[in-house]
Amino acid sequence: MMKSLFLILTLSVSVISFAQNGIVIHVDGQTTDLSGATYNVVAPSNASFDIPLDVENHTGAPRQWRITRLRIDAPAGWTDALCWGHATDPFGGTCYSSAQMNTNPWTTPGSQAVLFTLNDGEYGKLKASVDPADGVYGTAHYRYYVSANGVNYSDSIDVVVDYLASVKPIKEDAAVTIYPNPSSESISIQLAGMDQSNLKMMDAVGNVIMKETIHGSKKLNVSDLSNGVYFLVFETANGKTITKKLVVRH
Repeated sequence: MMKSLFLILTLSVSVISFAQNGIVIHVDGQTTDLSGATYNVVAPSNASFDIPLDVENHTGAPRQWRITRLRIDAPAGWTDALCWGHATDPFGGTCYSSAQMNTNPWTTPGSQAVLFTLNDGEYGKLKASVDPADGVYGTAHYRYYVSANGVNYSDSIDVVVDYLASVKPIKEDAAVTIYPNPSSESISIQLAGMDQSNLKMMDAVGNVIMKETIHGSKKLNVSDLSNGVYFLVFETANGKTITKKLVVRH
C-alpha cells in the first residue's frame, strides 16, 4: 500500500514539474497550453493530414531540443511522420517520413546539420502528420516528447486521432496557384479545394511582411517589394500549410 502511494505521489510530482518547466506546447494559432495533456482530433478523411503544434521556450536559456515520437497505439496500416524546425524557418524545418521514423520510440537526429537553437521567448514548429489506412477505421494514440538528448524528457503532449466510418473523404485536395511568377507589379492567387486560407508572406530570412485572409482568389500588389525571393505560406482549414516561393524581379 505504501509503495503504491509513493508511486502515485511520484507521478503527481512529475506532472507538476512538467507544468512548471518553462515549456509551453499549444496548437498553432491557439493559446491553450497542452503540456502534459492530450489533444483529440478527428481525421478529416483517409488522406494524410497535419497537426501543427508550437513548442515555446520560456526556460530563461537557449535550448536545442529534439522531438521523440512514441506510438502508443495505432490501427494496422496507419503511418505517421513529422517536421521539426525553428518558427522562422520558411520551409517548416526538417521533415522526416514514416520510412525514416522506423523505430518506436523514434527521435529526431542530434547532428548539427539539423539541430537549431531556440532562444528564450522563441518557439519551434512541430508538425505531426498522420495517414490513416484506407478503410481502416479506429483510434491512434501518439506521444511527442521534448528533450535535449532524446532520453531525459522535459515535457510531452499526447495526440489521439479518431478516424470514423462516417467521415466523408475530401473531394479535392487543397492547392494554390500563383501567377505570374516571377512578377514585377502584381500577382494573382487562386485557391482550389478550399473556400479561404490565411496567408502569411515572409522574406528570405523569415521576417513576416504581410498577413491576410484570402477568399477564393486575390490579386496582390508586389511593386513596392524589393527584388528577391519571398515565401507565401497558406494555411488550410484542417491545419495543413502550403508554401509557395515567389520571385520579385523589377
